[in-house]
Amino acid sequence: MTKPELELLLDRVSGWPAAAQQDLLDSIAEIESRHDLVYRLSDGDRIAVERGLADLQENRLASDETVAALFNRFRA
Repeated sequence: MTKPELELLLDRVSGWPAAAQQDLLDSIAEIESRHDLVYRLSDGDRIAVERGLADLQENRLASDETVAALFNRFRA
């Protein structure tokens, strides 16, 4: 697709209803995610990573034995 073709398409899209424009954005994001090798954290992901790092620094992680016992409990 050439730049003029893309500009023409974007001009047409600007006249679409808001719901159709959102559908296009969702589709583009989905396509991009399949071809993008860089994972982009959501705000929720970022908060979870920061919480996990803080737990690691404060030594608030379960021991290997505790984790194994939990898995064994639910496997039975």
